[in-house]
Amino acid sequence: MSFVNTPAFDSYRLRLAAGKESCVERTEHYLTVIHQRSALNAFLSVFENEALEEAHRVDQKIKRGTAGPLAGMVVAVKDVLCMKGKRTTCASKMLEKYEAIYDATVIERLRAADAVIIGKTNMDEFAMGSSNENSAFGPVKHPLDETRVPGGSSGGSCVAVAAGMSTTALGSDTGGSIRQPAGLCGMFGLKPTYGRVSRYGLVAFASSFDQIGPFANSARDVAHVLQVIAGYDERDSTSANVPVPGYLGAMNRNVRGLKIGIPKEYFTDALNSEIRSAIEKQIHRLKSSGAEVVEVSLPHSEYTIATYYILATAEASSNLARYDGARYGYRAQGARDLSEMYTKSRSEGFGTEVKRRIMLGTYVLSAGYYDAYYRKAQKVRRLIQNDFLDAFKKADCLITPISPTTAFRLGEKLEDPLQMYLNDIYTVSANLAGIPGISVPAGKDHQGLPVGMQILGKHFDEETLLRVADFLEAA
Repeated sequence: MSFVNTPAFDSYRLRLAAGKESCVERTEHYLTVIHQRSALNAFLSVFENEALEEAHRVDQKIKRGTAGPLAGMVVAVKDVLCMKGKRTTCASKMLEKYEAIYDATVIERLRAADAVIIGKTNMDEFAMGSSNENSAFGPVKHPLDETRVPGGSSGGSCVAVAAGMSTTALGSDTGGSIRQPAGLCGMFGLKPTYGRVSRYGLVAFASSFDQIGPFANSARDVAHVLQVIAGYDERDSTSANVPVPGYLGAMNRNVRGLKIGIPKEYFTDALNSEIRSAIEKQIHRLKSSGAEVVEVSLPHSEYTIATYYILATAEASSNLARYDGARYGYRAQGARDLSEMYTKSRSEGFGTEVKRRIMLGTYVLSAGYYDAYYRKAQKVRRLIQNDFLDAFKKADCLITPISPTTAFRLGEKLEDPLQMYLNDIYTVSANLAGIPGISVPAGKDHQGLPVGMQILGKHFDEETLLRVADFLEAA
C-alpha cells in the first residue's frame, strides 16, 4: 500500500477507520524519512522497535473500536521530557547517559490516548538558545535549506514535523522556543497559557516561564494534541485547575465579530519589510472577513528582552545548581578534592551558552546586585503583564511578528550573543505575561523562506487563537 501524505490528522483517521492505511505503515514511512533525512540531525534517539510494536497495538485497537483520541498519531518528543527507561539528555554532555526513571505527565497522556512516540528530538542544550546550534550533539538544520538554522530551542521537534518525520511533536517554550522555530519553518506551534499543561517531568530551565506545547502541520492537529495534554495535574504545583474546553468545537473558520489588536510597538521601521508585508496581508484577510482591527499599545515592550534575560538566567542558575557531578550526570575524572570535582564536572559538562547563562543568573542574584537587577526585573514583569491586560480590554487577541528576520545562516550569530538574544524580541513577552501564543504560517520571503506570524491571547483562551489560526489556514 502506498503512503499518502495527509497532514491533517482528521483525514488520516478516516483512512485508518476505512482500512485504507494502517498505523504500522504510517510509522514505517516516518522511520524511513528519519533515516533518509538524518543530515538534518533532528533526532537524538529513535525508538524504532517500540514504535512499530505500539503502532501494531493501535491498529488492533482501531479494529476493535477501542482506540483512543490520538490513535494513529505519531509524535516526536523534545529531549527535555522524561520517558521512563529512555535517555533524557537535554542535548547536553552533562546528561548524555542519564535514563529517566518515570514518565512526564504529557507522555502518560499521549500514551493513554494511543499516540505512538517515535523518538526524542535534538534541541539547544537545556533549552537555552534561539537557533538550535547549542546542542552538544551538533546543530539541527533547516528542512528547506540545510545551511540555515531552524530556530530553537525546540528546533528538532519542529523539523521532525516540517520534514515529514512525524505527524506532530512536543516542544517546550521558555521565551519563544516553540513559536520561533515554527515561524522559521512554516509550521503551527502553540505555547499554551502558563499552567494549562503540566510541567511534571519537564527538565526545568526557568520554572516560571517554561511551558510544553505542540507542533503540527495544521491548527486542527494542534488542537487534537492540546485536548489530550492539557488539564490539571496534582503533581505539578504550578498546574492550573481550570476546565479544559473542547478546542476542536471552537474552530468554525469564522472570525466575524472578533476584535484583533495590533500592538504599535511591534510594527516599527526595525521590522523586516517582507515580514511586515506578509503579516499585513493576513490582517487584511481577517478584516475583510468581518473581524474588527484595532490598534493597541504595549508601552513596556522595550524592556522585555532585558527583563526576560535577567529573570530567566536567574532561574536557570538556581535550577542547574543540582548538576554537580555528585549524584547523577557527568562527573569529571582526576579531581583532587570535592571542590575541584564540582568545578571540573560543571566546566566540562556544560556548553558555552549554558555556562554564560548560569554566570549571568548568579550575578543578578548575588548580594549587592539582587535589588538593582532581579527585584527590579520582577517589578517590570508585572508592568508588562498589566500592558497585556489593558490591551485585552480592547481586543480578543493580538497579532505580532515572531522573529525580526527569516531563518538565518548557521554560525551567523554564534559569536554575538546579544544579536542572538534579540531574535526573541517578539516572543518573550508572552512568557513574561504567562499568556498563550501560536505561530501561524504567513507566507514566504524572496528567498522562499517561511514567514511566521504570532497570535497572542488572553489567559486560558487558546480557543480564540486556534479559531483564528484555523481560519487563516483555510484562507
